[in-house]
Amino acid sequence: MPDARVVDWIREKYIDLAAELDERGRRRWTAIEARSLGRGGIAAVAEATGISDRTIRTGMRELAAGNSLPAYRQRREGAGRRSRQEEQPGLVAALEQLISPTTRGDPTNPLRWTCKSTRSLAAELRNQGFAVGGSTVRELLVELGYSLQGNRKTREGNQHPDRNAQFEHINARVKARKRRGEPALSVDTKKKEKLGNKSNSGREYEPKGHPRETDTHDFLDKKKGKVVPYGVYDIHRNEAVVAIGSSHDTAEFAVAAIRLWWTKLGKNTYASSKRLLITADSGGSNAARSRLWKLELQRLADETGLLIEVCHYPPGTSKWNKIEHRLFCHITRNWRGVPLETREIVVSSIGNTRTTAGLEVHAWLDEKTYTTGIKVPDKELAACTIKRNKFHGDWNYEIHPRTSS
Repeated sequence: MPDARVVDWIREKYIDLAAELDERGRRRWTAIEARSLGRGGIAAVAEATGISDRTIRTGMRELAAGNSLPAYRQRREGAGRRSRQEEQPGLVAALEQLISPTTRGDPTNPLRWTCKSTRSLAAELRNQGFAVGGSTVRELLVELGYSLQGNRKTREGNQHPDRNAQFEHINARVKARKRRGEPALSVDTKKKEKLGNKSNSGREYEPKGHPRETDTHDFLDKKKGKVVPYGVYDIHRNEAVVAIGSSHDTAEFAVAAIRLWWTKLGKNTYASSKRLLITADSGGSNAARSRLWKLELQRLADETGLLIEVCHYPPGTSKWNKIEHRLFCHITRNWRGVPLETREIVVSSIGNTRTTAGLEVHAWLDEKTYTTGIKVPDKELAACTIKRNKFHGDWNYEIHPRTSS
C-alpha cells in the first residue's frame, strides 16, 4: 500500500500543476513522478492524481521509447478509444434510417408514433443490437447535419389558379371605393375565448417570484361561458368595431356586427355614400357559400339602402385578410398575460387597443342568442337581388337593396 505522506506530497504538486497540463503533459508528468519513486510509484501516483495506472504506464513507455509527438497532437495517430461508429459500422446507417424523412412517415416504422428524442432513438438502436446511448446519438445527429427544429407554417396547400387574380381584383375594388369616398371593410371572427381565471398566452409585469395564479385546466366554465369577437375593420380610416357575442358565430351574428358598425360609425362618416364594399374569408360565418350570409346582407341592404359589394378571399388565404394583421394581432398583444375573467374585461381590453399608426377600436357587447342550423329555402334565396361578377361570381357579387321587402 502506498505511503500516505508520499501520496499527499504528490497530490499537492499535481493540484498546483494540473491547470497547466494538457492530456500529454499529465500523462508524461505522472510517468516521471512514478519512475522517480521506483517500486510502488505507479500505484502512489495513480492514487494521488486519480489518473489510471494504465495511462501512467503508457507515459512511461513513451518516455522509454524517446518518441516525440507534434505539438498539436496529444497522442499518436490511431491511439485512443475507437468511436462507436468505427466499432459498429452499421450504426450511422441504422440511425439515418430511423430519422429519414422518407421513412419516418411509414406506419410500420417502430418510431412512427413516438417522440424522436435521442433517448428513444438510442433505445430503438439497442433493440437492433447496437451498443449506444443518448449522448452518442446526439453527437451523431450533429455530425449528420440534424438539429432540433420546430414546425414552420409556410405551405398553403394547393393554390387556386386564380388566387393572385382575385387578390388583384380585391385590391382594385378597395382602391375604387377609396377614390370615391365610399367605405371598404375587412371582416372576420377572432378566436373564441373562454371566460374565467384561465391562463392567457404572453407575459406581463408582476412582482418577482409572484406570477398570476390561474386555473390548472382550461375547461369551459358553463356559468361564465365564452365570448365570440367579430371584427369590422374600416380599411380607409384604420378604425374598427368589434361586436362581442356570447352564443354562436353565425352569419346572422356576423351581419349584426356589420350593422352595428354602420349604426355607430359608418352612417355618420359616410353619410352620402350609397355603396359598401365588404372583403371577407371564404369560410366561417361569412362563407362564400352561406345562404344565410347572403340573406342577412340582403336585409341589411334593404334597411340601409346601400348597395353591398362582397369580395371573398380564395380558400386557404385567410391570413391575407387585412383585419388579421391590422386589428386582431394588436388585440391579442393588448390582453397578453391577462386572464379574461368577465365580458367587461374583454370589452375594455379590446376597446383600449391602440397602435402608433392611429388604430382606434370600439367594442360593444351583443347579448342576443343566435341559433345555429337555420336553413334558407330556395324561394327565399331567389328573392334576393344578387348580381354576380363576371370574374368568379362565387367570390365576387353585389347585393342590391330591394324597393320593397
